[in-house]
Amino acid sequence: MKKYLKPLIGIILVSVLVFLGYNILKKINHKKEVAERIKTIPKFSFLKLNNSNFSNKKLTKNTYKLFVYFNSECDYCQSEATQINANLALFKDTQFVFVSYEPIADIKQFAKTYNLLNKENAIFLQDKEMIFEELFDAKSIPFMLLYSKDNQLIEKYKGAAKIENILKHIQ
Repeated sequence: MKKYLKPLIGIILVSVLVFLGYNILKKINHKKEVAERIKTIPKFSFLKLNNSNFSNKKLTKNTYKLFVYFNSECDYCQSEATQINANLALFKDTQFVFVSYEPIADIKQFAKTYNLLNKENAIFLQDKEMIFEELFDAKSIPFMLLYSKDNQLIEKYKGAAKIENILKHIQ
């Protein structure tokens, strides 16, 4: 019995190491794939507050784009919306794309509360299918992606971000 135990333990140990190595490689490859996908604005289609479709093809050309993934009940999201509204004049060459998976009524109320509804450079979208997280690699809320005028990723912000840090990249 003992002579079978050592080879069995060896086989189990090698199997566990192979399994762990495979999972690590899989995660590394996934991260590379995501990083490559978000280098430029990926194709997307979400609902506007009037239930019409809005896709990447309808983004304003020759402007910076700041995607803001938010939740209306998130304190950090509320703080960022307040900061964005207070500094809107400094973002004249920036299109804000606010995206949430919440019901349209909640998104609309959030936009009204922070005086961002019907602003020329701000659009609010509903991610009804909940694909933004996977598509843009959003692992937290708030989450922001800043893209250049030619749609190249400049910066990714996980969690709360200071407006001054964003303004550094666009001025």
